[in-house]
Amino acid sequence: QVQLVDSGGGLVQAGGSLRLSCLASGRTFSSYNMGWFRQAPGKEREFVASISWSGGSTYYADSVKGRFTISRDNAKNMVYLQMNSLKPEDTAVYYCNARVSALRIQTAAAGAGPYWGQGTQVTVSS
Repeated sequence: QVQLVDSGGGLVQAGGSLRLSCLASGRTFSSYNMGWFRQAPGKEREFVASISWSGGSTYYADSVKGRFTISRDNAKNMVYLQMNSLKPEDTAVYYCNARVSALRIQTAAAGAGPYWGQGTQVTVSS
């Protein structure tokens, strides 16, 4: 089992950048595929990005491709989401997510793993 703590959200103007961080507990972090999901007010939670246990594969929602970058540091039990060229429609609560690497990596089609961070608010003003 893994526990996740999200951080790094905030208020930023359109066109700005933020970097979200997720700290995972446990000694088996490298055995999890990691992802980020987000939920805007009145909308369902949606997939944003994911990264394989080794960092060798990454996946992105079409809406963030070219603007967001997911990365991980297995030595520090950390996963990051660098968000550039932010838009007002990126406003949401962002959640870190984990799924064991033996299962399919998180994507929009595959859905999320069972472990969630508490969420961090990102607000982009126009």
